[in-house]
Amino acid sequence: MMSKWWQVPVAIATALTCCPLLAVAYPISPVNCHAELVSGVCLGYDARFGQDRTALLQAIDHSLDYLATDAAVTAYADYPLTGVTHERVRRSLVRFRQLVATSHSAQQLQQSVAQEFEFYRSVGNDGAGHVDFTGYFEPTYSASAVPTAEYRYPLYGRPADLEDWSLPHPTRAALEGRDGLQGDQGPLAGLELVWLRDRLEAFLVQVQGSARLQLIDGSVMSVGYAGRTDYPYTSIGRALIDDGIVAEDELTLPVLIDYFEQYPAALDRYLPRNERFVFFKPTGGSPPIGNLNVPVTAGRSIATDKTLMPPGALALISLELPVQATADSWQTVAVNRYVLDQDTGGAIQGPGRVDIFVGTGEQAGQQAGLINTGGQLYYLLLRQ
Repeated sequence: MMSKWWQVPVAIATALTCCPLLAVAYPISPVNCHAELVSGVCLGYDARFGQDRTALLQAIDHSLDYLATDAAVTAYADYPLTGVTHERVRRSLVRFRQLVATSHSAQQLQQSVAQEFEFYRSVGNDGAGHVDFTGYFEPTYSASAVPTAEYRYPLYGRPADLEDWSLPHPTRAALEGRDGLQGDQGPLAGLELVWLRDRLEAFLVQVQGSARLQLIDGSVMSVGYAGRTDYPYTSIGRALIDDGIVAEDELTLPVLIDYFEQYPAALDRYLPRNERFVFFKPTGGSPPIGNLNVPVTAGRSIATDKTLMPPGALALISLELPVQATADSWQTVAVNRYVLDQDTGGAIQGPGRVDIFVGTGEQAGQQAGLINTGGQLYYLLLRQ
């Protein structure tokens, strides 16, 4: 039986107390709505409303595409929360899309949502609504279509007989070797799609589930998730914390990368701890795809535990996010943002974990690596 993740329903007055400004992008509490700027964006009532509205509409459409599938109907057939049905989730998105498309301001959208929607708050990891947020992204790395002395670490395609593999599956070390260089005689020989020059980069592509690759011949290749071995995800960041190498409140992706740059031999010890191995397929330049088989949208798609949370549904997240202030600095900003629940991840388990998709490339990677904060998660459904 599923764990109870919700509080039903949160009164609108309570929701508005927790989320004082239900605006579309980069909003903060009204007390800070004076002309404070971050990268040219006014942190009051949204100076980027039009731009972010396009992204939000796109994300809504992707969820509606999912909800039109038989898989979505099946997913909601036995959903344990009374009142959260496939049809109600779909109608809520249709109506919310109308409001987003026709609202002239964030304030108008806020007022309409407060009048027409109920808020369901996740109980979080403490029973009181605290949710741990992290970020993920689509990395961009240099790669080669053929192995070279510099480009040695492959990404692999899905084995044709993966579904027939006996359990337990081969571990990461068995598949790629403890040094990441299994060679021509390894069990995945012939399935190489592309080669990267950095072993940790190849591992991080598996963690993120997709990548955009700049090939040395000048072309660009994109790859996406195609399957995995049957092991639980093990975080190497958590392993560094448990071994006393990095303090928990100091762990970010840049810190992790810096450690392994200083101690590359430690990769032999830590990477095999994540026995799960991920396979890829070329995606022809398409955007990254979430586990609902629809594209994810930067800043508007989240990943949650899909054994608990309503797939494709409209949500509101309330937290502090890093926002780029200058070319080489970031600052933290309080944000309430509408998002769509469109993905999941091996480390995203329970009602107290959310991963936010922040985009593609180096800047997105910097932002994702800095997101490690607490907040709250609400789902929005039309009043019955």
